[in-house]
Amino acid sequence: MGTQKFAVTGTQSNIEWTGRKITGSHNGTIAIKEGYLDLNNSKLTAGRFIIDTTSIKILDVTDPATNAQFAGHLASDDFFSIEKFPEAVLEITHVIDEHIEGNLVIKGISQPVGFDAAITTNGDTLTASGKLVIDRTKYDMKFRSGNFFKDLGDTLIYNDFDLNVNITAKAV
Repeated sequence: MGTQKFAVTGTQSNIEWTGRKITGSHNGTIAIKEGYLDLNNSKLTAGRFIIDTTSIKILDVTDPATNAQFAGHLASDDFFSIEKFPEAVLEITHVIDEHIEGNLVIKGISQPVGFDAAITTNGDTLTASGKLVIDRTKYDMKFRSGNFFKDLGDTLIYNDFDLNVNITAKAV
């Protein structure tokens, strides 16, 4: 079988994010700009994804003005600094069975990540899904974090946010 390279199909791939706070949660999507996965004898060996942080959307806030204000805040230096860092990168460095390890770079800050993923190949199509739990404070997103600010009460935003990644890729 040998090595096969699969290119991510951006239109059929996405990341669903969920952020939680004391009073509830917010969720939305982020687009994957491009990426690839390498398989050797049908086993994942490497991969790299470029995430388009400018594409972040909030799905649970339906009021347009509130949504725009929230999106602006996520784009600001309090969170993703989108103007300075329009891309985030996930690089897979090590794979053991279903467990993937790699480095996630957000705002130019690289941190190790580990997660489990389900990967299926059918002919020249690969699908993969996994869930990453990210501590935003490791990427200098300290806004309303209990680690850095005391007495936040109901305004506290939890440090961990979830990224549910769904990828479709085609053999190159």
